[in-house]
Amino acid sequence: MSQSTPTSAIRYVTPGASRWLFDVFRYRHLLSLLLKKGTTTRYYGSVLGWTWSYVRPAAQFFMYYFMIGQVLGMQRSVELFPIYLFSGIVLLNFFGEATRAATNSITGNAALVKKIYLPRELFPVAAVGSAFIHFIPQVILLFVVCLFFGWHFTWLGLLYFAVALIILLVFTLGLGLFFGSINVAYRDAKNIIDVALMFAVWMSPVLYSHAMIRDVLPAWLYNLYLVNPVTVSVELFHSAFYRPIVPNGVPVPDYMFTNTLAGLGIAIGTLLIGQVVFRKLEGDFAQDL
Repeated sequence: MSQSTPTSAIRYVTPGASRWLFDVFRYRHLLSLLLKKGTTTRYYGSVLGWTWSYVRPAAQFFMYYFMIGQVLGMQRSVELFPIYLFSGIVLLNFFGEATRAATNSITGNAALVKKIYLPRELFPVAAVGSAFIHFIPQVILLFVVCLFFGWHFTWLGLLYFAVALIILLVFTLGLGLFFGSINVAYRDAKNIIDVALMFAVWMSPVLYSHAMIRDVLPAWLYNLYLVNPVTVSVELFHSAFYRPIVPNGVPVPDYMFTNTLAGLGIAIGTLLIGQVVFRKLEGDFAQDL
């Protein structure tokens, strides 16, 4: 005689609802499939394929180096400016690519969102993860170039590298959750992100040194500039790759440790806000799509 399952033992799940980002870990297999899709289809039909992961940042680097370094003379103001520039560009490229992809991740997977139950956070997480995978070849290239200039491994440098990535990953995912959920109903969100990323190039010390902007900004605005998670991550990347190879040394921004903690706090706050907004709006995704 078969026994029926007690009603109290049945676990009901509201279709489309999720248990925040923790659900992503329970659906690791689906996450791996989305990551595989994002990495294998990106250059589908392309002759160069993954080579574009090197070509695009290299082209961007040479453009900025010629215009900013040579024409505007930054090469004379910042020692080993090519390394300084490239170490910031690779990080900023990842930030821009991941944020754009996460913003479009829900609308880009509309068929899955409308028909299949799965945590919707999987899509922004997979978008950021796919961008990170394409970011790795650029870091390898930066690493090889720095080795040529005498860079050597230190545990402190590894710490700078890890903290920079953690801060930027958390901040980027928070922005992706926030704008990705808003973009479902209001497609202006992706355009807002495009405009914001244009400013991001100039609002972080990639094309210039932090000391240059310190001289033109009011003290309070300069302090806000220093705790921007992107600025913090770029400066940590400089400390990991650029500063160790400069013969005369390059000073870090004032209160770097405090700024790093503040940047991490802002990144975590952005992630929490992004998750709350995502949670609030995800119930309408199927209808709005």
